[in-house]
Amino acid sequence: MRRHHDMGGLVADPVVPSEHDYAPWEKRIDAIMRLTTGDGELFAIDELRRAIEEIGPGAYDEMSYYERWITAMTNLLLEKRVVSVDELGRKMAEIEARWKAEAAQ
Repeated sequence: MRRHHDMGGLVADPVVPSEHDYAPWEKRIDAIMRLTTGDGELFAIDELRRAIEEIGPGAYDEMSYYERWITAMTNLLLEKRVVSVDELGRKMAEIEARWKAEAAQ
């Protein structure tokens, strides 16, 4: 059975490989992934792949490559109880408040 993310062999537009400038947040996501995966780290790259594949079809299609990565890493950190939903929610609220304050200046 083919899962939603498995698009191999399906009719699609050609892939045009090209280099592009990465946004600062994309570079941060890449750094977080490198720090949290591998031998002796928080999770294996296979766990990251599994978590990406578990993203629901609607969300998966709407997310960019790095948005899928950060969603998967967040889910793994929650799954492994490295952070709690409460901790994550409080930090997100703190960051949102800071952004709003900066935007108001």
